Amino acid sequence: MAGVRVERVVTSGVFALDGGSWEVDNNVWIIGDDHEAVVIDAAHDAGAIIAALGERRLTAIVCTHAHNDHINAAPALAEATGAPILLHLDDRVLWKQTHQDREPDSYLSDNQRIEVAGTELQVLHTPGHAPGAISLYLPQLAMVFTGDTLFAGGPGATGRSFSNFPTIIRSIRDRLLTLPATTVVRTGHGEDTTIGDEAPHLEEWIARGH
Repeated sequence: MAGVRVERVVTSGVFALDGGSWEVDNNVWIIGDDHEAVVIDAAHDAGAIIAALGERRLTAIVCTHAHNDHINAAPALAEATGAPILLHLDDRVLWKQTHQDREPDSYLSDNQRIEVAGTELQVLHTPGHAPGAISLYLPQLAMVFTGDTLFAGGPGATGRSFSNFPTIIRSIRDRLLTLPATTVVRTGHGEDTTIGDEAPHLEEWIARGH
């Protein structure tokens, strides 16, 4: 896996849903080597992502879910690079709230593999924050990219449309906390954590109920 690396670009903008709007900072993840890369969550600023990519060929734009702050720069990035936009089918309704005239190029399925720079990202369907929310497991680097499903300190929010707390708890318990404890959790907002740091708190989250 020599040469494969992960970079974070932080972009800022507005998250809007259910009539509300909030200023947010998003983590955009770039995984690849000196020649090619994939982007996870093209948020807010296509220009900043293109600058971080440099001369590398972008092979895919992978969306962890279709809330506007994670996908609003995806069409512009796709147009600039020719890379396809990949989204889980169950988030097509949310996608349409932001991009009515542009469909994703392909729909992701659970356990699908996405190849880049001699390694593979495994798609884990982890609904709850959104119906089509996914996480991306990169076993060779002992990392999982969780979007807004799991953060340092607990599950992503489930108080808005298309979200469900029991569902996100099942996703975290069955798909994420079963990964090795040393797995680094790369989140959609904020700082990293590890599976081992979060796993002991599952019952606490369930008792809290949100």
